[in-house]
Parts: sequence; C-alpha cells; structure tokens
Amino acid sequence: MPENYTFLDLHKAIQAVMDWEDYHLHEFEMVNPKTGMLDKIGAEGDDFDAFGGPLVSEKKAKLSDYFTLENKEALYTYDFGDNWQVKVRLEKILPRKEGVEYPICTAGKRAAVPEDSGGVWGYEEMLEVLKDSEHEEYEDTVLWLGDDFDPEYFDPKDVSF
Repeated sequence: MPENYTFLDLHKAIQAVMDWEDYHLHEFEMVNPKTGMLDKIGAEGDDFDAFGGPLVSEKKAKLSDYFTLENKEALYTYDFGDNWQVKVRLEKILPRKEGVEYPICTAGKRAAVPEDSGGVWGYEEMLEVLKDSEHEEYEDTVLWLGDDFDPEYFDPKDVSF
C-alpha cells in the first residue's frame, strides 16, 4: 500500500481482501512510534461511544506515521460481535513502480471468512457441517456459502480493490 494511505484506506483494503461488506464497526490498535503508547484508530462518530471510542481518526492517521521497520504490526478488529481479528504486518518497503495501480494483493492463504459467520467458533462449525452431507444444516450452509465454496482456495488475482 502506498505510504500516503490512511488507516481508512487500509480498512477498505482489508474489507476487499476478506470480501466483507463493511456492515460492522472496526478499529485498529497500534503502538504510536512517537509516543510509545498504544493508539486505537477508527471511525469518528457516536457509534464508538459504547466501546470507549478510538482516539485517532482513521481518516487522518497515515500508515507512514505508524508503520516503520521497527514498528511493524497492527491489530485490526472487525465486527465486535464476531470479533474477527486480523494481524496487519509490514513485510518490507518497496519503491513505487510507475504504471502500477495500488494496492496490490500479492499472496494469501485460504478463502475469506464469510461475514456474519459467528466468529471463529461459528466458522469452524460451518466447516464441520460441510464435511457431512447428511448433517441437518448441510443444505442451508451450502446455500449460504455457495456450491463452489472451498475453504482452502485463495488466488490473489481474485482480489479486487
């Protein structure tokens, strides 16, 4: 992702990679390299009052102000009910290439977790149901996920930003 991107841009990229619809609240947690304190970064507005509210606006916080070669990781939490947590890690800093449209998905593993699947435990239960075509919830699960759902499949070319 380009260094001038904000955490809002990163949020949108994660939503695209995970094939989520941005229905739920989210936030990032990351150490601020200038203060050494853990910052919560997220959307501005009343929606966060019940959760203690992010301290830093994701629209204003630039990735380059937080991610450094010494400060490489952030935690992204999405859907506080399902509590999906994604570790975001800076792998390397590359020079920008002319004619390349960013961001780019270069690699990944496994299919995206379906939105509203009940968190880790709900998703694991869905995968167990898929293994047993006689299970009472099998048809509903296949209908929801689609006939062609393969939890092991991932191709970065399928990711569209």
